[in-house]
Amino acid sequence: MSDMNNALDEIHTSGSLGDKVEIFQSGKGNASGFPSPALIPLRAPLLTPNAQRSRTTLCKGNRSNKEEEESFPSPVPNPFPELVPSTISPFVSECLLPWTKSSATQVIKVYNEDNTSRAVEVPSDITARDICQLFVLKNQCIDDHSWTLFEHLSHLGIERTIEDHESVMEVLSAWGMDTDSRLYFRKNYAKYEFFRKPLDFFPAHMVSISSETNGMVDQSQIIQTFLNSSTCPEIHGHLHAKEQSRKSWKKFYFVLRRSGLYFSNKGTSKEPRHLQFVADFSDNDVYSVLSAKKLHGAPTEFGFCVKSTKCSSALKLLCADDEPTRTCWITAMRLLKYGMQLYQNFIQPHQKQKTSPMRSISENSLVAMDFSGQRSRVIENPSEALSVAVEEGLSWRRKSCHRLSSHGSPSTSQSSVSNIALHLAQPWFHSKLSRDEAQRLVTQQGLIDGVFLLRDSQSNPKTFVLSLCHMQKVKHFQILPVENEGELHYSLDDGHTQFTDLIQLVEFYQLNRGVLPCKLKHHCARITL
Repeated sequence: MSDMNNALDEIHTSGSLGDKVEIFQSGKGNASGFPSPALIPLRAPLLTPNAQRSRTTLCKGNRSNKEEEESFPSPVPNPFPELVPSTISPFVSECLLPWTKSSATQVIKVYNEDNTSRAVEVPSDITARDICQLFVLKNQCIDDHSWTLFEHLSHLGIERTIEDHESVMEVLSAWGMDTDSRLYFRKNYAKYEFFRKPLDFFPAHMVSISSETNGMVDQSQIIQTFLNSSTCPEIHGHLHAKEQSRKSWKKFYFVLRRSGLYFSNKGTSKEPRHLQFVADFSDNDVYSVLSAKKLHGAPTEFGFCVKSTKCSSALKLLCADDEPTRTCWITAMRLLKYGMQLYQNFIQPHQKQKTSPMRSISENSLVAMDFSGQRSRVIENPSEALSVAVEEGLSWRRKSCHRLSSHGSPSTSQSSVSNIALHLAQPWFHSKLSRDEAQRLVTQQGLIDGVFLLRDSQSNPKTFVLSLCHMQKVKHFQILPVENEGELHYSLDDGHTQFTDLIQLVEFYQLNRGVLPCKLKHHCARITL
């Protein structure tokens, strides 16, 4: 743990990375391939002064003013901290101020899921994290540290996460002039999830160095041994490998160590004379293979590859039997390549949040109260307080829905129209999305428990579908309309639990698992650059 503690002490804010950013709207461009320079000034997000707070019944607590002043020294706290990230780098801060001409800049183009793009002029030493913060501010997104820059190589059918600390220009310099390579900006909830739940990423049967207590692998030791330069857990298992200069694939027993990746030419033997060297990770990156069956004739779709950073065509194609196995190998290779730097990327935003007040003084001095009995009482149970707040919000929404449908006859059709109007604007609703497109979107944004989206059903136009990730698999659940006393409701369990609209349904399953395999946690978000 000494290495991890030393890393915490050494983490510091990166220096100034530039003076200028220009953003161009994607469209028809000039001969160089970039749009004509119609400049759009980049400004901080506008805060709506009339924005409403939660309607939960709250009352002043007994905290002393002195304690509040010491904990929150800012005289004017930010009432909407979620709109302005607290971990803005010096580069992004300077982008919001008047700038002067900088000589070391370059124009890059960034895409999102629907292939719309935006060109940005940035300093030559900008990092992937800086690019993400820039677009988070421009689009007024919530910066939950899951926004990620991806390297997508279309001509090879592969892509990878560009780590937050990596230089974007170094990535671009490795691209060939005649290749269709792109930078994509999108969510990746699984980027650092292995630090929180190591056992979900490292199955016990694939890790040979682990301490066991009552049959359970010690979670902290797996990551610690990766970060400790003197130790390393050994990852092992069978993988399909594409033979050189052939279309055929063959199954071998592979071993991943700190010195590199090996395969055994004699069954599962790990003797040095039977291990053949495949690659190390000093000059190689690991990529996911897209459409592995179609493009490379792989036995499954769970392909990945090791690619040299110096030779763009040198690929070592591999294929796993399932998604958890592929995820384990890719995660282990990322940790071996970057080690402690990944841990620093993970904890640095959270460290800064601890030093910056995220809530106002008045908000922190509020407590939930129960006025239902003869005597009022403070609700000390957090779960009870949360359920009271949710119930109050739902009753407010029901009143709002009633007002929307009361202008005329209270028919089922009018109630349906008001319900549709409510959920269409939600970021988790993706309207006309096919099953395959939903599966691809959830996979892109991170195969961890609770990633979800709602969409229209392709087979039944009157129903909706919930697409949810659980155990690194995407499952689809039909949401059926149920008529109850002349009013339309929605249900996931054949009418046993009914909701007046889809927003109410989503909020319920964010707090309760119910018939689902896990709670709804992260919604798939799409933005327009």
